[in-house]
Amino acid sequence: MNPHEIDLHKELKKYFGFNQFKGLQEQVVKSIITGNNTFVIMPTGGGKSLCYQLPALVLEGTAIVVSPLIALMKNQVDAIRSLSSVTGIAHVLNSSLNKTEVNQVKKDITSGVTKLLYVAPESLTKEEYLQFLNEVKISFVAIDEAHCISEWGHDFRPEYRNLRNIVRQLGDVPMIGLTATATPKVQEDILKNLDMPDANTFKASFNRPNLYYEVRTKTKNIESDIIRFIKQHKGKSGVIYCLSRKKVEEIAQVLQVNGISAVPYHAGLDAKTRAKHQ
Repeated sequence: MNPHEIDLHKELKKYFGFNQFKGLQEQVVKSIITGNNTFVIMPTGGGKSLCYQLPALVLEGTAIVVSPLIALMKNQVDAIRSLSSVTGIAHVLNSSLNKTEVNQVKKDITSGVTKLLYVAPESLTKEEYLQFLNEVKISFVAIDEAHCISEWGHDFRPEYRNLRNIVRQLGDVPMIGLTATATPKVQEDILKNLDMPDANTFKASFNRPNLYYEVRTKTKNIESDIIRFIKQHKGKSGVIYCLSRKKVEEIAQVLQVNGISAVPYHAGLDAKTRAKHQ
């Protein structure tokens, strides 16, 4: 199908049930389906994932989505599978799979069933996977959480730095970088390291009129302050971000001791525990 002949609103309704795009989504989708390198800076909740999911669903071949966290990949795959009666429409390819599961993923990609393949950056460095992906039709490569590629970013991941060289081995395929958090310096670093200075860049507004922000002075009794705040919002859910795994565990224990239902979630937990807590 000629990308210019695709009725995007019809496909949007078909797969996602929406009558119209939100914000810059339509412009981004058009950029991707016409084969352009694309860079998207959009706040969390702004609909970044749809920007590459819809093009993947309507284009020929399989789109590779590089994501840093197994939990994020699983959520995305489950969401895409819920849109289709074909389970193999989306897959993950990472260290959590056994040989039988890897073979099923390869079979679904080869047969044209799989439209989205979520991979950890480490997986793309495996010669076995690279060789296989070289033999199939790849529609584009999307790099989610692209700020991980920048040494100036707070979530720098060394394995992200080699992505451009790895993608080159897949042939002349378009690249899409997406992030919700990037200062001008980080943005420049992302474009430089992905070697796509010509990328169509889309930057959405980060103003969220539905959110209320409040900054409070931190006291010496921060744990008591957190407990008091939570108990003032009985029946509601929340997330507490900490700067270390140790602190995550400590805060969770403090909350539990004070009668608050809380569980820790971090990369140091085994997969089964993370899934249970999530």
